[in-house]
This record gives sequence, C-alpha cells and structure tokens, in this order.
Amino acid sequence: MSNSSRRVFLGALAAARLAAQYVPKQSDRPEPPTGDEPGFKPIFDGKTLAGWEGDPKYWRVEDGALVGEITPETVIKSNTFIIWKGGAPADFELKADYRITSGGNSGINYRSVVVPDMVTPTNKFAMRGYQFDIDGANRYTGQNYEEKGRLFNALRGQVTHVVGGRKPIILSTVGDAAALAEFISKDWNAIHMIIRGNTLIHMLNGHLMSVVIDDDAAGRMMKGEIGVQVHVGPPMKIEYRNFRLKEL
Repeated sequence: MSNSSRRVFLGALAAARLAAQYVPKQSDRPEPPTGDEPGFKPIFDGKTLAGWEGDPKYWRVEDGALVGEITPETVIKSNTFIIWKGGAPADFELKADYRITSGGNSGINYRSVVVPDMVTPTNKFAMRGYQFDIDGANRYTGQNYEEKGRLFNALRGQVTHVVGGRKPIILSTVGDAAALAEFISKDWNAIHMIIRGNTLIHMLNGHLMSVVIDDDAAGRMMKGEIGVQVHVGPPMKIEYRNFRLKEL
C-alpha cells in the first residue's frame, strides 16, 4: 500500500470511529443495558469443576449449575469453599445467578485468601475476605460481610465508610432492609458486584443492596481469590450458574 493510500485508509478508519462515537443529546436519559457489557468472560463451564478447587464431598456440577450441598450425613463444623483458581482479581465486575434452599447459608467471597481452619484442620478450603452474603431466609442477603475478618462491613440497605479502629460508619441508606428483601426471589437471583479500588458495590436483581467505602488500609484487601461457600448449620443446597468476570 502506498503512503497516499495508507493515509486515505487511516483517514476513513478514523472517520468511521468518530461516526460510531456516542454524542450525548439533551433529551437522552440513562437506560438499562441489553445483556452483558463487553469484557465479561465465563469462569465456570457449566459441565465440570475445571478451574475450581474444593472438597468433592460438598461440591458437584448438576444441570449446568455449580452445586454445594450439605446432607445429614455430611454436616460440617466449619465453613468451607470451592475456590476459582484462575487468578486473584483486584478491580473487577462479577455476575452470577444463585438459588438456595430456605434454610441455607452461602456467599461469594472475593479479594480473599485461604487460611488455616482451627476448628476443622482437615478443611483446606477455609477463606478470609469480603463476601456477598446469601441466605435462604434473606436475613443477610446482599450485605457485605467479611469472613474471618472485620465481619459486618455493611448491612443490606447501607452505604458505609470503614476506617478501622471503630465500627463502620453509616453514611446513607439506599432503602429499608425488609423492603429490599422483597426483590429477592425464592427461585433464581442475579448477582452483580462492582469492585473498584476501595469501593465495593453489591447489587441483586437490578437493585442496589449495599456499598462499602473501605479506607482501613491496614485491614482491607485490594486483591485476592474468589470462592463460594457452604455454611455451618442444617442440611442445605446452594446452586450457582452463569459466572462471568470482567477485570477492570
């Protein structure tokens, strides 16, 4: 290609890009997305546990879902996780669907690390870190709980500031906890997390559930592993599907 032809081609390409750019109008208003935004990649294939590590006594794949189940014969004394081994994301968005039995308790941990389990030393899948909390009774679902760490960073409906050395500070509320629970289905629910810098946003079924601004430099984690939990308590079943991750 000659220099002149190359200049014409690059000029046309630049013009096409400019034409494709969004130009805001006064009449425009925010609108919901149609499907996932670009950049999301699946981290669970819906067929196998490839890329995940956990105790197969509690975890399996069934009907396209990642299933964690505690039976009367396998009741646990410590929380245990299945952990995605594809990285330790820092800033990211994570989307997933879940369904849980009425007496179940689970959660998605992120920016987390594997830690020794003092109660059950044979449990090699205990974690410490932030958690999008989930339970079948919807007492905790959507809150930001820090497993084996600083515990309740924000309850459902709260925007909090974590500074260390004291309880988290409530800056604002995005809704009443009981009212927000009305948006949670007894069937499948859609989680969306946006984790960027020191701001941690939990959403469920298109509704904001909690926001944490974490300025506790000594206590916070800025990157770490992702895992999902089966919790101490009665027999339960948790199902996850459609895990998609976008690193920012």
